[in-house]
Amino acid sequence: MGSGTGLGRVRGLGSSHSGSHHWWLQRVTAMGNVVLTVWLAVSLLRLPSLDHASVISWLASPWAAVPMVLFVLNAFWHFRLGLQVVLEDYVQGGMRIVAMGLLHAWTFGAGAVALFSILKIAFAGTN
Repeated sequence: MGSGTGLGRVRGLGSSHSGSHHWWLQRVTAMGNVVLTVWLAVSLLRLPSLDHASVISWLASPWAAVPMVLFVLNAFWHFRLGLQVVLEDYVQGGMRIVAMGLLHAWTFGAGAVALFSILKIAFAGTN
């Protein structure tokens, strides 16, 4: 098993078990996005109008706010998983660490703003 064989070149590089987990998470979040996007489209189409007051009134209901929170969580998680793969494949060296840090910071920050907005509407109601 010298360094010339395929096995010799990859020895000591660590386990390769996490790749399939990441792949499955992407597929599961993708299916969640499909289901939640269909729910969102049908819900918005059922509204009498799409003006600000109607949408705020709709989102104040827990029947709309809870799935919307799930939609945001799922969409941002799927986004992070997908871009993480792109960065791991195409960015090398120290720039990868910076790019991953920016990706995580932006994803969690934007997701937090979206969740805060939904929860503010849900808890404040139509006042």
